[in-house]
Amino acid sequence: MMQREISPLDGRYRERLAELPAYFSEFALMKARCEVELAYLEALDRTGLFPALSDDERKRVEEARSSFSDADFERIVEIDREIDHDVKACELFLRERLRLAHPNRIHFGLTSADVNNLAYGLLLARFRDEQQLPLLRRLIERLADLAEAWRDAVFPARTHGQPASPTTLGKEFAVFLSRLLRQAGQLEAHRFRGKLTGATGTYASFVAAFPDHNWRAFSDAFVERLGLEPNRCTTQIEDHDALAEYFAIVSRINNVVSDLDRDLWEYISRGDIVEKPVEREVGSSTMPHKVNPIRFENSEGNVAISNALLHALSDKLTRSRMQRDLSDTTVKRNIGVALAHGHLAIGETLRGLDRIDVDRDALRAKVDASPEVLAEAIQTVLRVEGVEDPYELLRGLTRGKGLTLDRLRSFVDGLPVDGDVKDRLRDLRPTDYVGLASRICDRVVESARRWLEG
Repeated sequence: MMQREISPLDGRYRERLAELPAYFSEFALMKARCEVELAYLEALDRTGLFPALSDDERKRVEEARSSFSDADFERIVEIDREIDHDVKACELFLRERLRLAHPNRIHFGLTSADVNNLAYGLLLARFRDEQQLPLLRRLIERLADLAEAWRDAVFPARTHGQPASPTTLGKEFAVFLSRLLRQAGQLEAHRFRGKLTGATGTYASFVAAFPDHNWRAFSDAFVERLGLEPNRCTTQIEDHDALAEYFAIVSRINNVVSDLDRDLWEYISRGDIVEKPVEREVGSSTMPHKVNPIRFENSEGNVAISNALLHALSDKLTRSRMQRDLSDTTVKRNIGVALAHGHLAIGETLRGLDRIDVDRDALRAKVDASPEVLAEAIQTVLRVEGVEDPYELLRGLTRGKGLTLDRLRSFVDGLPVDGDVKDRLRDLRPTDYVGLASRICDRVVESARRWLEG
């Protein structure tokens, strides 16, 4: 059957994102709404404010929760077409499905925003825990493996695109690993918020029906039972500030991934890192030799889309006219699009990381070919020895000039310092001038392993 999807998420990348409709489809949203309504029904039953549910009614409630089907969804859609209100359609469907002796307790006192915000909270928390964090763990584990494998692989550093004090490839991977670890910790600790406070956040309808019941305590307990943090002071809607905070964490993760993508692209283009060719893969329709860094390019592009949408979502959802307007509803349906592009980006980066390799000897030769990077080391040592303005001495020798290691050593021979200092400076080689790079790498990898094991 010919595919005619508008979005590549549902077309070209459908198989890569096969798990995500369980969190972001209209089916998933309606299922979560019903889950909230059913959990609320049971919570009301525990208060004793209504006649107790019969055993048969409790059984039907559990069946409705555990067996939400395509037919159930289609029935809700059918009702929605008639009344043009999706949450009310959910309520009417549950009245049909449950056949309660006292059906008025379904959706008792609730506004649609009570159900919607809790449903989104459930879906996003589950996506974070079941899909987002596990994929991020895979990326962190892969970066830890590469950092460990290349901890001592001398690597040509560049600042402003120019040769700079050398590093090791493992330490450079550790930089991204360290950044992702920090954001992963924040993502893991983030709590989604939820509200159940009625039409304008005052519990007015609840109090009108049962003025002596502690509705604030009931609301807190219900929201917490769903695994969310209660938002106790609201208008009709939950303010979405916690959603914006979540989007900001995801955006920062995206940016770290994109930064990694761009650096790896540069390293590949310079030949510092090589891509392993895949049999039968084509890099160009006209140039047979091409092996392109397309995984990192695809990731970078998907990050751009994801972050643009995340910014738009944060900007829009944290603003609502007075007690509420409906503009947030259509916007929230795009949350899955924003997160799916970020999810796809990380998957592409992981695929790219599986294809890269290094030639350690070639890297050492490249580093040794830039002896001018030792100017920093020499002028720093000379500061300790009290030589007047050593920075200017080395700047005059090296800046914008071709330099060999022999010429640099000849310069050292003429310095007004003790012989042992000259010997130490003459023994310097660019490939040895990496400071504590390996130790830095080790500490970050150890932190990553601890987080992964925890």
